[in-house]
Order: sequence, then structure tokens, then C-alpha cells
Amino acid sequence: MSQAAVLNLLGRRVRLGLVGGAQGSLIGPVHRTAARLDDCFEIAAGVFSSNATRSLESAAAFGIPRGYADIASMISAEKARPDGIDAVAIMTPNDSHYDYAAAALEAGLDVICDKPLTNDFDSAQALALKAREKGRILSLTHNYSGYPMVREARAAIEAGEIGRLRLVNVRYVQGSLAKYVEAEPDKISSRVKWRLDAAKGGRSHVLGDIGTHAHQLMSFVTGRRITSVLADVGPSLPGRTTHDTAQIILRLDDGTRGQMLVSKVATGAQNVVAIEAYGEEGGVYWSQSDANDLRVMRANRGDEIRTRGLPSLHPLAQRATRLPVGHPEAFFEAFANIYTDFAELVAARIAGSAPDPLASLTPDAWTGVDGLAFIDACLQSTETGTWADVRPVE
Repeated sequence: MSQAAVLNLLGRRVRLGLVGGAQGSLIGPVHRTAARLDDCFEIAAGVFSSNATRSLESAAAFGIPRGYADIASMISAEKARPDGIDAVAIMTPNDSHYDYAAAALEAGLDVICDKPLTNDFDSAQALALKAREKGRILSLTHNYSGYPMVREARAAIEAGEIGRLRLVNVRYVQGSLAKYVEAEPDKISSRVKWRLDAAKGGRSHVLGDIGTHAHQLMSFVTGRRITSVLADVGPSLPGRTTHDTAQIILRLDDGTRGQMLVSKVATGAQNVVAIEAYGEEGGVYWSQSDANDLRVMRANRGDEIRTRGLPSLHPLAQRATRLPVGHPEAFFEAFANIYTDFAELVAARIAGSAPDPLASLTPDAWTGVDGLAFIDACLQSTETGTWADVRPVE
């Protein structure tokens, strides 16, 4: 996968405007690196902060040609240019996603946005419908589905290699809130503080911040939708009100049973992300700690370890691979795969051509809507102590 598809469709790179990610941002450098990695984008403009001075200073520091004080100014000025931006990338606190994405879509721009899409189901659905109405691409940076061997797991299940699916289990645990940081609010970094604020980060911190990743990872790998949950979501530390842990039993739309554990109080855990799925004939297991390998298991046979870069992998995994076998690829490359798929979708839309069907598997607006429906069901189940259905999407 390279810039070739985009250049063949457009004769140039996709022109991108950034929203958020000022100096000192955690995720901003990841987005900028991912967008540039396959040389599919020209980062032409940006609004990097709600503070106009900081935004302009960040643009200069990053070497971005056109910095703006606010998104309205960027959209207006870029629309008047013959070389104006084609799309925007949003990496701001959750509560601003709707306004920024809606403004971009209304102006005819394509959008790639951090998860969750918004903080509530209704606004997420409204964005998805607006993207459909405007005929524009709206993608989400659920980067774990960008790993080549996660894509190999999906392709193997889809090809029937492990038989009819029976059981799936996903974990995303870390220790970022293992201590009661709320006891010293002045020492909480700004990048954490807004996430703990329900008005900005959403009703459930753990579900909005990492639970949506686990939900999308499970749905992507299995090719199935989670339809009902029995959940226990809440704080684990005395005195805490923020949700830091969610334990969930769930069912998929084909009857497959599943489990999910997401937590921020796993002391010492360094972003443990893992998924295993088992069918009638075998299973697959992937962990971010060994991101370049996929374990394929079958009854009464030795395990097979598939490694990123092998020519025998499914096309979906090969598309996401850059280097020959033996040279590791990881987090930035997985993030870049989402950006590159987005670039191809945008280029195909502008050119009036059909994109590669594999690019169309990148997380879209309806993935985001489904993630908010999942959060709602988990919170309902926690409140009632019973199973809750995940409301239908579309």
C-alpha cells in the first residue's frame, strides 16, 4: 500500500487541514506522523488550539503553511483557494467533535476524527446522516484495526478457517488511573483532566476512552455486531466517581458469546490490548505486545504463528504491510493504515471512482454510532442489573 493509488486517482496528494493537536499534545504527533507516513497527504492548513495565539504558534512550529485562529476561518479561507483543503482531521476533546465535523461536512469536506465520534448516540447518528446526505467520507481513527495481523485475524475468520464462531474475548487494560489522582487535582495534566470531566469526555470515561476501541476491535475481527450486554461499569477506587473499569458479558448477532474487560486501574499494565476468538475448528489470538504475529490454533494440531510480511497472508493483511518479514511494524504504522485507507476513499470520491473494497473496511461514521449505542446499553445494564439490548443502528 502506498501513495500510488491516491496519485493515480487525483494526480496529487489529498490536501488535509488539522483541527487540534497543538504543541504538547499527546495524540497530535501521532496523527501528523500517520498522515505523512505513506505520503498520501499534504498537510496544508490547521487550527491547532481554541486559543488563537497558540494555534498560530503551533502552525509555525510544525511548519504548516497556513495556520488559522479558528475552524470557521480555516473553512472559509480554504474554500476560496484553488488549492484549498479536501479534508480535515479532528483530534480535539470529545465534546467538540460534533461541531467541528458538522461544520466541515457542511462545507463539503471529508472528515477523519478521533474516537468516540461524539459523546452521545443522537449527535453521532446526526453526523453519520449528514455525511451520507453530503456524500462525504467520515472515518474514525480506531487504529487497532489497522494492525496487519488484526486484519489477518478478520480475514481468517471470514474465510472460515476456524469454523463457525463460538466465543470471543477482548481485553484493553492499563494502569493510568491506578492511583487516586483526583486527590491532587492541580497535578492532573490537561490531557487527562478533560477526559475525567463528563461534560467533555462523556458519561463513562473508561468506555468512551478505551471501551469504544475494544468494541470496535471485537466487531472488526469477528465481522459481527454486539447486540446485547450484561455489564458492570463504574469506579474501582474509594471516593472516585469517574468510571475506570467495565466488565461485560455479551452476545453477538449470530449467537456467539463474548466477554470484554476494559480498565484503567490495572497497576503496571502497559496498554494490554488483546483479542481471542474461537470457532468449531480452531481459534485466533492477537496481542499488541506481539503485534507482528497472529497465533492460529486448531484442534489436535500444533499452533501456527503467522508473521506480518509473509506472502501467504490474506490480501487484507498484505495491504496493511510495508516492510519485508523480519522488520517490525507497530503503533504508528497501524494508525497510518487508517489514514491511508481514508486518503484512498477521499481520492476515489473526488475522482468519481470506486475505491478498493479493502479500503472501505476502515472504521466509518456508523462504526462510531454503534460504539455510542454500545456504551448506552452497558450503562443501562449496569443501572438495572440485567441484560440490555444494543439499539439498532440505521
